[in-house]
Amino acid sequence: MIKNLPLIRIFIFSTNNLMKNIFKTLTILLILSSLTLQDFGQRRAPKSAPSQPAVPALDSSKVMNMIAGQGLYYNVRHFGAKGDSVTLDTDAINKAVEAAASAGGGTVYFPAGDYLSFSIRLKSNITLFLDNGAYLIGAVPREGEPGYDPPEPNPTDMYQDFGHSHWHNSLIWGENIENIAIVGHGWIVGTSGLTRSGRMTPGLGNKAIALKLCRNVILKDFTVLQGGHFCLLATGVDNMTIDNVRLDTNRDGFDIDCCRHVHISNCSVNSPFDDAIVLKSSYGLGFARMTEDVTITNCSVSGFDIGTFLDGTYQRRYYDRVPDRGVVTGRIKFGTESNGGFRNITISNCTFEFCRGLALETVDGGILEDITVSNVTMRDIMGAPFFLRLGARMRGPEGIPIGKLRRVNISNMVIYASNPDYASLFLGMNGYDIEDVRLSNITLLLKGGAPKEQAEVAVPEKDKSYPDPQEFGKMPAYGFYIRHVKNLEMSDIEIKLENEDLRPAFILDDVKGASFYNVRAAKTKDVPTFVLKNVTDFKTVQCGTIPDKKIEKTDNMKF
Repeated sequence: MIKNLPLIRIFIFSTNNLMKNIFKTLTILLILSSLTLQDFGQRRAPKSAPSQPAVPALDSSKVMNMIAGQGLYYNVRHFGAKGDSVTLDTDAINKAVEAAASAGGGTVYFPAGDYLSFSIRLKSNITLFLDNGAYLIGAVPREGEPGYDPPEPNPTDMYQDFGHSHWHNSLIWGENIENIAIVGHGWIVGTSGLTRSGRMTPGLGNKAIALKLCRNVILKDFTVLQGGHFCLLATGVDNMTIDNVRLDTNRDGFDIDCCRHVHISNCSVNSPFDDAIVLKSSYGLGFARMTEDVTITNCSVSGFDIGTFLDGTYQRRYYDRVPDRGVVTGRIKFGTESNGGFRNITISNCTFEFCRGLALETVDGGILEDITVSNVTMRDIMGAPFFLRLGARMRGPEGIPIGKLRRVNISNMVIYASNPDYASLFLGMNGYDIEDVRLSNITLLLKGGAPKEQAEVAVPEKDKSYPDPQEFGKMPAYGFYIRHVKNLEMSDIEIKLENEDLRPAFILDDVKGASFYNVRAAKTKDVPTFVLKNVTDFKTVQCGTIPDKKIEKTDNMKF
């Protein structure tokens, strides 16, 4: 079989590009099968077998070099990379990328080693393959070194944070490219080289991976430790699959901004100081663009101390050091940037642990609609289990109308929340209701224990403020505080308390249409379950000890 390789190569070079790739693959299979058969024969032949003609031996260490000779992959070491954690390998890696791109595409291969690098510039039809034991390490800028690529100009950067407005100042970046992948069981490490802040300082890098206006992207199997401001910032990216990726980071995990047809699955994201998996729709592209057709499934998010998720110790020592002075973050969230809006998105089979709860926010004029959340467990939730917010921060060009938040289904959830300062919040604005929200089959166990005075707290409107539960202070309800909402339905909900709580379970204020079916909440003596203010078309059916009620209109009622 080995003797026929030259004939195969002659045939390869006489074919078109498609046939080239097919026969190159056949060549690899012939090499590997020959090696396997030779090894099999050596292991299986009896000691007494008659001698056979010698078969040319294939050294397994040479197999990958033979494959490289066919132009199927580009080993960064062949282009001068040392992988010794001392030498700066940026130029060698980019030469490998350029060589693959010049040949029409290919795989840039990182064997085991520690590769120090500044910005790596992706091209179309390129796969970066980080093998087991390969560490791509963001280098620390020093005097006399080029550092990371400078942040490119963006005339609309006033409408979103610095980090959302620039892509080139990253460890790996690509713009207007297609058919790209980053795969393999290696690591990307930004512990010292990537900053979590946003500054124009030349040479600084603040993202592990940044993609702008790209198509057909696969991210799979690798690990990121401390990815800077974003482990991934994907803006205007279509057809992206993210699978089996682990992030343990000092700020955001995945930021999916103005993207379409995105599938995130089997990922673990630990991000105590910012959001874990966050969908956004900023004005960073210079125009509003929806984030839509997204699935998030079989993922876990958490807020353990940085690095302790990957080392398996899951520590909670620094929960009080969150930069926004709130509780640990680490959640799944839509927003804050929300110019373009969100549509046709599902979240399923996910776990939250020691972090904030689910947040669905639109405050910059975008429409948030057609969302389902199902089969989720939350444990040790430090903030509001649910936060739905329609606001008017309006961070964008003037003249954009207020957005909408509507058609949200949340079902099949089990939640333990351990901070009595918070409740689940559904907050629209006066004249701009959240619409058509349905919750079903949900069990909540809450720590409780709030005093009677907390039940008298007035919740501010704060239409133009940054949208986060901590902005609204301590909650006067222990279960749900619901304001400026139209067409709410809750069914098969149970709320339990660990400690007696002197607040009502539900407060509804300016709600138009609310139906409660088989909703049961822990009750403290002389404390009402429901407080209704300016509510119309309200009813309860089979809600435990609460009699069935149908109320057409009430300005103020407690029961």
